Amino acid sequence: MHIAERISRLGTETAFEVLVKARALEAQGKSIVHLEIGEPDFDTPPNIIQAGKDALDNGFTHYGPAAGLPQARQAVADYVNRTRGYDKVKADHVVITPGAKPIMFFAMMACLDEGDEVIYPNPGFPIYESVINFLNAVPVPLQLREEKEFRFDVADLAASITSKTRMIIINTPQNPTGGILTREDLRQIADLAIKHDLIVLSDEIYSQVTYGDFKHTSITEFEGMYERTIILDGFSKTFAMTGWRLGYGIFPPDIAKVVAKLQTNVTSCTASFTQMAGIEALDDRTLPYVNDFLKEFENRRDVIVAGLNDIPGFRCHLPHAAFYVFPNITGTGMKSQECADFLLYEAGVACLSGTAFGAHGEGFIRFSYANSIENILEALRRIRIHIGERVAV
Repeated sequence: MHIAERISRLGTETAFEVLVKARALEAQGKSIVHLEIGEPDFDTPPNIIQAGKDALDNGFTHYGPAAGLPQARQAVADYVNRTRGYDKVKADHVVITPGAKPIMFFAMMACLDEGDEVIYPNPGFPIYESVINFLNAVPVPLQLREEKEFRFDVADLAASITSKTRMIIINTPQNPTGGILTREDLRQIADLAIKHDLIVLSDEIYSQVTYGDFKHTSITEFEGMYERTIILDGFSKTFAMTGWRLGYGIFPPDIAKVVAKLQTNVTSCTASFTQMAGIEALDDRTLPYVNDFLKEFENRRDVIVAGLNDIPGFRCHLPHAAFYVFPNITGTGMKSQECADFLLYEAGVACLSGTAFGAHGEGFIRFSYANSIENILEALRRIRIHIGERVAV
């Protein structure tokens, strides 16, 4: 059967491909420590689960409005206002989707024409580039450098803007590096967006997963930016709700209507009972669980960073957010994919090549520390043994 040409322009998310390989090795009896998937290993908090059960019992099993249930849209608006420190978001700015990826897809479909240039972080979440290519827009990668803790270099950003630039994608806190843009970084990006009349797609899915004195700032807090910014966020990372498939976008109202129309054509609506569970997730009753998650993530971060920096050939900066480390592995003498394959097949540790996140990820690999300290320590032990043997040879 003929496959449309445009499908060839779609990329993929390597984490799921590596997961399949790792499961196949496990089926053969090999022990694998999973540090490839960006998924909290915690169960969804019980109050959220109960809210979902109650919703099913109370008849939330039917179609809902394409943009989301009114009470869920209002709950999201209130939550975003509360966590960003302003009172700008109204319910009609919100579109709720099955997972956050549709926001990425729908936002670009609504705003980009063929040939429009989109500046995006590299290394960065691979679906950005995939969607840009699928829409026949032009991807313009902006290199994130280790020496800047993987933050945007604003001078590089300014130099990348042309008359064809339509959108800038920012991701803070960031996957795969755990980097976080400073308030000054964001102010300068905002100045450029306003000067050149650009749309900003702000991926804030890790907004609540920060450590110590590092706190998330949304670019929408700067004057003139709320009107030109699309916020992408969701429930998966903060509330350990990956399987619930629940995300949302905050749009200027005219764009929100277009995105709701796209959702009508693609999914009809988001499951009603999951939205009711989402309302409960945003309630203060969930905060103690989220705080416990963050404390555990921070402990795991400290363990894995210290352990990696003690392994020959590895150099790992301390990330301030999300639940990933992105160590430099050039000292091993291996390329990124070679190193990732070596760790999977020889050491039994599943991770991702830095190049899974773009060409500028060469020289790095990504570990997710959304796993127990016990498993992280075992992974470090295996890496130390096998890399030590490899480097010695």
